[in-house]
Amino acid sequence: MTVVSNLSSGLDSASGSPSASSFGDAAQPESKSDLDPGLYDRVKRVIPPLEWAIHAPLIQEINRLKRERDAVVLAHNYQTPEIYHGVADIVGDSLALARKAVTAEAKVIVLAGVHFMAETAKLLNPDKIVLMPDLEAGCSLAASITGADVRALRVRYPGVPVVAYVNTSADVKAETDICCTSGNAVEVVESLGCDRVIFLPDRYLAAYVAGQTKVEIIPWAGQCEVHERFTGAEISEYAARHADLTVLAHPECPPDVLKVADFVGSTARMVEFVHKRRPTKVLLVTECSMSDNVAVECPDVEFVRPCNLCPHMKRITLTKIRESLISLTPRIEIDPAVAERARRSVERMIAVGR
Repeated sequence: MTVVSNLSSGLDSASGSPSASSFGDAAQPESKSDLDPGLYDRVKRVIPPLEWAIHAPLIQEINRLKRERDAVVLAHNYQTPEIYHGVADIVGDSLALARKAVTAEAKVIVLAGVHFMAETAKLLNPDKIVLMPDLEAGCSLAASITGADVRALRVRYPGVPVVAYVNTSADVKAETDICCTSGNAVEVVESLGCDRVIFLPDRYLAAYVAGQTKVEIIPWAGQCEVHERFTGAEISEYAARHADLTVLAHPECPPDVLKVADFVGSTARMVEFVHKRRPTKVLLVTECSMSDNVAVECPDVEFVRPCNLCPHMKRITLTKIRESLISLTPRIEIDPAVAERARRSVERMIAVGR
C-alpha cells in the first residue's frame, strides 16, 4: 500500500457517533457535521467507548478547522487510530508521505509524525505553511548523526556517494547525494551504479541492504529505539505459542529478528502484505499503533502484539493537532541554503522508481 487519501471517508458529511448511551450525553458533539457516522463502528475494535467520548468532539473540531484553514493532515502509519482514521487525509510510510506532499493542494500541511517528516514536507513545499504539532517529536535515528559527521565521512571515504535514510535532519540531507526509505533503499543504492556506498544512519537497515545487493555498504552506527528492542528469541517464542502465526518484520530490526520473520519489508509493504494475503494470525514487528490501524482495515485478521511504542510519535495528539490548526504554529522553517541542497537529495529519492 502506498497512500490512502481520505481514509476516513465522509469526514465532511453529516455526522454521527456511538449513541449517547455508549458514553453519555456530555460526549456528544454540539453539531452533527465533520464526523463520519460510520467511523466509530470501524474503529471500535481498537478504541474503547470511554476513549471515544474524548476523541469524537476533537475529531469533529479538527475536521472543521481543516476546512477553514485549507489544511490537510499527513499521518504516518505509527500514529494512533483516532488520528490515523479520524482526521488524516493522507496516510502512509515516509516515502508515501513525501511523494504525496508534493501534490498536496492545501495551503497548510499538518504533519502527524516526527520532526524529520515535517522537514521533508517543508522541503517539498517551501511556499506552504507546514505545521508540526509538537516540535519535540524527534527520532533516535535523526539524532544519531549530524551534517558535520557526514562531511567527516566524505573526507574518510573520498569519492564514495552518501545515501541518507529519510529519517535524518535537513542538515544531514543537505550533505548527502540521495535519500531513501526502507521501502526503496536497495533500489536507491543500486541506482547509483557504484561499487561502494556510504549508508546512514541505521546500521540494521544498512546490514539488510548489504544482504540484498552486491554493492559494498559502509554503515553508520545509528539505530531505531523502537525496533532495536526486539529480539529473535522473543519473536520465536511468540511463534511457538501461536499456531498459524505469520511474522512480518521491519528491516530496522536486528538481524536475528529478520532471520525468524516470514516477511521483511517497510511499513507500507507490511500493510500491503496483510491486505493482500489476509493471514489468519499476524505479528507486525514494529511500532504498536500500526497493528491497531491495520486491524481496523482488516477485521478478519487476528493481530498478536508484542509491539514497542515510539515515544516521539506518541507526542502527537488530537489536542495538539487542534491547537496547531487554531494558532497555525509551530511552523517548520529551514535555512534556505540548507533547504536547497537537502531538497535535491529528497527529490532524487522520489524520482527513483517513479
